[in-house]
Amino acid sequence: MYLFFAFAGTMVAHSPGHPIENHSPIVFLYIALSFGFSLAVNIWIFFRVSGGLFNPAVTFAFYLVGNLSFQKAFTIFTAQMLGGMSAAAIVSALLPVPLSVGTTLSPDTNKAQGLFIEAFVTFELVFTVFMLAAEKHRATFLAPIGIGIIFFVIELVSVRFTGGSANPTRSFGPAVAARKFEDDQWIYWVGPAIGAAAAAGFYRCMKMLEYENANPGQDSDQALKKFCDENPGHSVCEMRTVGGN
Repeated sequence: MYLFFAFAGTMVAHSPGHPIENHSPIVFLYIALSFGFSLAVNIWIFFRVSGGLFNPAVTFAFYLVGNLSFQKAFTIFTAQMLGGMSAAAIVSALLPVPLSVGTTLSPDTNKAQGLFIEAFVTFELVFTVFMLAAEKHRATFLAPIGIGIIFFVIELVSVRFTGGSANPTRSFGPAVAARKFEDDQWIYWVGPAIGAAAAAGFYRCMKMLEYENANPGQDSDQALKKFCDENPGHSVCEMRTVGGN
């Protein structure tokens, strides 16, 4: 569902005969919104079912930090790959225009640049997932919004140069559906893997250093009580009073 709607939105942005040039910032903005909003909503839908994991890079990072067993990570990875291929195939069959949702480097982007662009944007995505979803705190229920927003930002930054993948199945699925593999397809596997591993290492380092102590009490009832003592008329404090806790 995530990739189906994201791919369909990308197809609209690249529709033949569209009065706006395909390399216009408006087209990039439309694609970024399609991916960011679709990701946010579908994570929110499936968060209670499977954790809302749609990206093998995130699954790989969760495995590296021990949040997923190998068996569960492999099962989720298989589902993700099938989902990416199915989404691209359905979009190709359903919409009356040629499939044009694949990722490839722009003519002015070399392979080294493309590799590290994908690594950097994947790092940011995976670290966001760690801090907003894997870490449990008062704002965890809002994690899908934050993850959707960061993917929107990632697309704004990278779609012009690499197609904005940060997700191997996002690149592999359309290649299978179109039966066309570019010679830079490996970048969309190696780049996200590097970014995911780096994010996992940074996250483990922060946990080892007990980062919570840098801003103690931020999620405690004492912190909320202090805030309400200082801001008695705030809506959050009024809800707390009505709720009795």
